[in-house]
Amino acid sequence: QVHLVESGGGLVQAGGSLRLSCVASGSIFRVNTMGWYRQIPGKQRESVATITSGGTTNYADSVKARFTISRDNAKNTVYLQMNSLKPEDTAVYYCNGHSSSGLEYWGQGTLVTVSS
Repeated sequence: QVHLVESGGGLVQAGGSLRLSCVASGSIFRVNTMGWYRQIPGKQRESVATITSGGTTNYADSVKARFTISRDNAKNTVYLQMNSLKPEDTAVYYCNGHSSSGLEYWGQGTLVTVSS
């Protein structure tokens, strides 16, 4: 089993920055791709950014040039640096781990609120 714990959410004004962290524990060897997803109440969860074990990244168009995903394999931690935040970035952000066999793991989520 893989356990993911997010932190770093909070309230920020539009134009501000936040950095989310996700610490993984347990059977880490199962996970190769890590990512951040977000969900607004009443809407589907959407992918924000992903990063493979080799460091290849992918971003949703809505966050490109504003968000940066990174990982520190030594610390089993994935980060999401969020700059130039907009009110529409307000959501619960979830950390995700994906194994090559198709297993998925989720954190409990952290709320990001961007005020206008």
